Amino acid sequence: MSIPLPDLLLFILACIVLVVTPGPNMLYLLSRAICQGRAAGMISLAGVIAGFIVHMLCAAVGLSALLVAVPVAFDAVKFAGALYLLWMAWDTVRPGARSPLEPRALPAESPRALFMKGLLINLLNPKVAMFYLALFPQFVDPARGSVLLQSMALGGVQIVISILFDVWMIATAAAIARWFVRNPAWMAAQRWVMGGVLAALAVRIALEPQHGG
Repeated sequence: MSIPLPDLLLFILACIVLVVTPGPNMLYLLSRAICQGRAAGMISLAGVIAGFIVHMLCAAVGLSALLVAVPVAFDAVKFAGALYLLWMAWDTVRPGARSPLEPRALPAESPRALFMKGLLINLLNPKVAMFYLALFPQFVDPARGSVLLQSMALGGVQIVISILFDVWMIATAAAIARWFVRNPAWMAAQRWVMGGVLAALAVRIALEPQHGG
């Protein structure tokens, strides 16, 4: 089982765009690190990563089971995922779309509560689950071997990228928060970058030959 380098690089780019785009996970980790310190931020991150693992396993097992049960349906999932990516691209850049990121004041929590809140915030974010389900099929090819193993390998890459970025973000939380305040134009710029990457992924799939059967 091997994923072609161009596909892997494109997947890594999509993961980087996902992790640097403000959302509930980033907002919570920044707020927690600023309000309760880096150690609390790291414990919260452990919960967020646990949520990523759950999302990844559900997507990987689901796609693998689908291919076994109805092989031809795999292409249908790929195109449904491409349409979802295209919708996400539009939702990101549409007029009035916003990416607010202003750290909130949070009360101190116990380590257990920090972990559980990080986990729940990630698990209850439907866009994370949908992103996994939309993205994995675009880079998985049943002809290369186990869909489950390919999906788990891709999930592992995404999780490592998230850990590296989030650890850096927690370590520099206060400086990042000040930077966001001083550079509001970045919010608009990152929306267009993310929208462009998502649209490119959708087009790539629309032009790719079906694997059907």
